Amino acid sequence: MVAASAQLYQWPRQFERAIYLYAMKTCLECHERVIGRDDKKFCSDGCRNSYNNRINKDANNLMRNINHQLRKNYRLLLENNPQGKNKISRTKLIEKGFDFSFFTGGQQTKKGYTFFVYDQGYIPLKNGWLKLFQTTRKT
Repeated sequence: MVAASAQLYQWPRQFERAIYLYAMKTCLECHERVIGRDDKKFCSDGCRNSYNNRINKDANNLMRNINHQLRKNYRLLLENNPQGKNKISRTKLIEKGFDFSFFTGGQQTKKGYTFFVYDQGYIPLKNGWLKLFQTTRKT
């Protein structure tokens, strides 16, 4: 009786290929058949790049815009601070495209608040002026 029950649960040979094809993985991007390792998710590097670019598009766009403004702020501070210490009017930086809402760090000091864009810093002074300085680089 045991041998008969074992035969009941064996798949007929004609269904083996159908089960194999059903179990095969498809590419997450183009839905083509994936050949290779069991944990492979994409059929090619192009599909992998396309899928990841599509998935991360919104986050990348936000980060791209923020990094663009940070680079612009850094470039403007660097241009207007060639010797490492300088004073400049706030309106002059705004006219050149500086955005004061983008900075990489800040610190409360006795004289007020100090803002940083990477290694370039500025302290707001009275009458719309800014004191620019460069921090020492530790490499």
